[in-house]
Amino acid sequence: MSTVAAPLLNEGIRAKIRAYIGRYPSKKAVTLPALHIVHESLRCVPFQAMAEIAEILEITPAEVHDTMSFYGFFPQAPIGDVRLWVCRSLSCMLTGGEEMLEVTCAKLGLHGSGQTSSDGKVTVEFAECLGICDFAPAALADDGRIYGPLTEEKVNAMIADVKRGPQPIL
Repeated sequence: MSTVAAPLLNEGIRAKIRAYIGRYPSKKAVTLPALHIVHESLRCVPFQAMAEIAEILEITPAEVHDTMSFYGFFPQAPIGDVRLWVCRSLSCMLTGGEEMLEVTCAKLGLHGSGQTSSDGKVTVEFAECLGICDFAPAALADDGRIYGPLTEEKVNAMIADVKRGPQPIL
């Protein structure tokens, strides 16, 4: 007996993806926008969603996975309401970025980067470079909020701010 999973992507998500097809030279070129659409809706891109994107775009799931894994923005498991990257590039490392990552994780009760707070509000990850060296050591929320230069006290304010949830991107 075989079972077929119910579609993960609802018709609204599928329609948004299909709306991009005419704007690109090929269906395959819509892979990245499709991943963003799914991530925005589900806060992750599970394997089943990759297969459904592939079906819509008439490509293989492996091609969708290749794009997804290249960029690294698309987790396969659900993440918190806000994704927070703490930079550990050279500029940030020399000014305490690694310590600020540890402080951030400790204050949220996490054992390291890549985890989500128990209340589901914040996922903390490290970034190799955020391109905001003027704010070193720095952090960036996925809605565009920049934090830095970080100190232990500023980490407390940052956590309080991101726990209020995502802010509209202007």
